[in-house]
This record gives sequence, structure tokens and C-alpha cells, in this order.
Amino acid sequence: MKKIEAIIRKTKFEEVKDALLAADIEWFSYYDVRGIGKARQGRIYRGVVYDTSSIERTLISIVVRDKNVEKTVTAIIESAQTGEIGDGRIFVIPIEDAVRIRTGEKGDIALYNAEQEK
Repeated sequence: MKKIEAIIRKTKFEEVKDALLAADIEWFSYYDVRGIGKARQGRIYRGVVYDTSSIERTLISIVVRDKNVEKTVTAIIESAQTGEIGDGRIFVIPIEDAVRIRTGEKGDIALYNAEQEK
């Protein structure tokens, strides 16, 4: 199992969400985050541009079985990429174990319903 964390532009979230659902990734968490990077965003208030030192992004957190890692990463890249600085990053982190609280199932079976296995 792997945990995939992707930091993407807030404006690309809906496209990434749709791409993940199309790739059969039906469960993930997301958070609004702020960070500092090479990209700088300016804010315009009453005609004056203000440089901000932090950048607003969305962090998507997904735990998937090993066989779904590549299609998940590909879906994120294809839907979030603009080709400009500030597109974001994807991190793939190993997960030691998972437990479904309701049933006590352990391992990757805890990530999906066995009766829905494709």
C-alpha cells in the first residue's frame, strides 16, 4: 500500500477530482493549505497589486493498493499539469498497514470492499 499526497493548484481541484473518479479512485481527503515556493501570486485590491509570500494550494491525500499507484499518479499529473511553475508536487509514501475500524480487517482489504473487486 502507498499513500499519495499531491499538492495542486486550487483551480485544478475539480479536474483532478473528476480524473481520480474516472480512474476508480473513489475515496480521498483534501485540505486547503498554504506554502512557500518559487511561484508568487499577486493580489489586486482597488487596483493595487500586492505580492503575497504564501501560495494557496490544495493537498490531496489518498491511500491506494500498490496496483493502483501508477494510474492514480498519472490521473493527477494529466489533470493538474499546466506546464508553468507552481503546478505542485506528488509524493508517494509507503504504508505499513491499514485497519478497517468497523470490521477489524487488516491490510489492503481494508481499503476496498471485496465484493466490488474488479
